[in-house]
Amino acid sequence: MRKCVGCGEMKPKKELIRVLRTADEEFVLDATGKKNGRGAYLCCSKECFQKAVKSKGLERSFKQAIPAEVYERLEKEMNEIDTK
Repeated sequence: MRKCVGCGEMKPKKELIRVLRTADEEFVLDATGKKNGRGAYLCCSKECFQKAVKSKGLERSFKQAIPAEVYERLEKEMNEIDTK
């Protein structure tokens, strides 16, 4: 079970998307959930992503500020996953 940083609900790991901070401080979506790095989890919905942005849930999880470009790229990647 993992906690969504947007809505705060506990869900099985398979139902969530992992946002990953790599060793070189880059933020990516980890669809497999197996890549190395610090991770935070989000539900697969736009509402939870927007809640996480508004409440700074990802920033709290990673203990650092996240630039707006990163949020835009993550949102675009989430939209691509939704359409698959």
